[in-house]
Amino acid sequence: MTVRGRRLFYVPLLLLVACGGDSQLPSYDLGGSAMGTTFNITLVAPPADTDLDLLKASIYEKLEHIENIASTYRSESELSLFNSSASTDWITVTPELCSMISAAQEVSVATQGAFDITVGPLVNLWGFGPPQQDSELPTNEEIHAAQANVGYAALQTDCDKSLMRKATPGTYLDLSGWAKGYAVDEIAVLLNAKHLENYLVEIGGELRIRGHNAEQGKFSIALEKPLQNNDMTYTVLAISDVAVATSGDYRNFFMHDGHRYSHTIDPRTGRPVDHDLTAVTVVSTSTAFADAMATALLVLGPEDGHALAEKLGIAGYFLVRSGNGVEERSTSQFEDLRRM
Repeated sequence: MTVRGRRLFYVPLLLLVACGGDSQLPSYDLGGSAMGTTFNITLVAPPADTDLDLLKASIYEKLEHIENIASTYRSESELSLFNSSASTDWITVTPELCSMISAAQEVSVATQGAFDITVGPLVNLWGFGPPQQDSELPTNEEIHAAQANVGYAALQTDCDKSLMRKATPGTYLDLSGWAKGYAVDEIAVLLNAKHLENYLVEIGGELRIRGHNAEQGKFSIALEKPLQNNDMTYTVLAISDVAVATSGDYRNFFMHDGHRYSHTIDPRTGRPVDHDLTAVTVVSTSTAFADAMATALLVLGPEDGHALAEKLGIAGYFLVRSGNGVEERSTSQFEDLRRM
């Protein structure tokens, strides 16, 4: 599928579509599986001496490194070892993990806890973490017990000394709303170091774009709009030198007694979000920030999320369920991108 001859990159589902034309620059696609999802990288007109096989190996090495730090699915990852510790004393961690946690905490402060990496006990309780999902919904008592271990303000970092401290033995960090975006940013750093100036990096739907596409114009992405009959329409955005992340409730959920439970947990209530906002896309300079902020805005809902995005100057695109299907809302900063 093409729009005006451009390649379309779908968020959160990425689809690479070849375009015809004799004036195209050469481009190369690298892809594979990592971090429990897939990654796709498009390189446009890389230097002639670029060793694509070596580059792909370096990318896998970087992604493996990040998983060994931040995965909750690997029992020996640095994050899992921190989570499994019952100590509430300062724990020495690597500078990289401390930096990731500290940066994520800044988003928690800005969103007053709508984004909270200490939400792990609730994510696991509702069956969206490493433990197997129970066939029964958690009780109010179980939710309240898990919430006793949740709260971003109780997690401390001292990154000058590479130290972290949890407030309770049951504090459990979940970086699923940060790690993929962080990985995209780190792959972009790697590509920049290889003097690659025109590319698109995508991991699990999170994007980082630099330079131009094969037609020497801006890259085009298509933002999915899910309709009630399961069809999709798209809003196309032509952009460059930005990061894009989407958080939605329509791909990862479960049904119980006819009710739909989203994988996005509101840390403040201890329950899956239950409002009409179905997806948020954020455009920023950092994919990790966009990833976390999209999660926070989805938690906040259609009114509060939109208001906070406007207040913080966030380029945000909101899809809200309505009687007519799904309606679009966007911030003034996002509209500015559309006019560029």
